[in-house]
Amino acid sequence: MQALLEYFGLVADGTLLPGFIFGIVHVSLVIIGFYTGWSINRFLKITSKGYISGIIGASIAHVIADLIASILDPSMRARTLGIVIGGLIPLLLIPLLEKYITKSKDHIVIGDHEDIKKDLEEDHHD
Repeated sequence: MQALLEYFGLVADGTLLPGFIFGIVHVSLVIIGFYTGWSINRFLKITSKGYISGIIGASIAHVIADLIASILDPSMRARTLGIVIGGLIPLLLIPLLEKYITKSKDHIVIGDHEDIKKDLEEDHHD
């Protein structure tokens, strides 16, 4: 495995490329979330509009993936707090964007797998 990693330039001087583990873990968690249907949106739909819960859910899921990935990657571990705080701060923009950005009702598919199927079957172009 070491030779394969060195061949692709992922190991230099016996050290794994900084951020490599972070990248693998982060994207793997996102892919696993998509394929398993695990969704923060289902919990958030109770308290907000569907599309807002989708935006917040995707953002929080990303921050959680960043947190786990940065803890597992020794080269990123010291950056964990900054990564998490940096990932959470843009969530503060959501109320401003909600107030000042106009979205059409066809702008985004709202909901989870079951809701998307229902949305696609219904006529939303009144």
